[in-house]
Amino acid sequence: MQQTQADNEVEEEHLLNFVVNSLGDELPIDLGENVEVSADELYEVLAGASAGGTSINHVCETTDESPHANTVRDHLTDQFDLDAVEAVGNTLLQRDALETLPDRPVEVVADLHLDPYYGDEDETEALYFSQAKRGTTAFHAYVTLYARVRNKRYTLAVRQLVAGETTSEVLAEFLTLLDGLDA
Repeated sequence: MQQTQADNEVEEEHLLNFVVNSLGDELPIDLGENVEVSADELYEVLAGASAGGTSINHVCETTDESPHANTVRDHLTDQFDLDAVEAVGNTLLQRDALETLPDRPVEVVADLHLDPYYGDEDETEALYFSQAKRGTTAFHAYVTLYARVRNKRYTLAVRQLVAGETTSEVLAEFLTLLDGLDA
């Protein structure tokens, strides 16, 4: 009998199931009764937007049988506080990354990502304002903390930056986080 070697490719469906199940375990959604959308559908849209680096709107418009974007956003914003979602997401990132990293000092890197925002600036509190770039001064801003080992990045934390916050404040938070991981 010939042994077959394990397939090293991760199928998109398996990855999506893993993400949806992880989110469901860590961030359960209580939709109540008579709701026509499932928690898994909400998580699938969220995972698709995150993995594709795109918006909930885009995923809902381009995916067959997806719920309406407003439905997804309404349920997610009703259920979750941004700080709680950030904390759970970072816990999930760190849990798996820390098991993978070598037991020696590693290089850490922080990136600032500014995603231009062209909508009505009065409609969202989550904007960060900076020097003009691509015709706007309003952005959705994110700072990401990575550990880098042999030219591979392992994400340890992602933090949204909003109006009134500075990158140095977020870097101080990341340094505190790193001190805690070193224990």
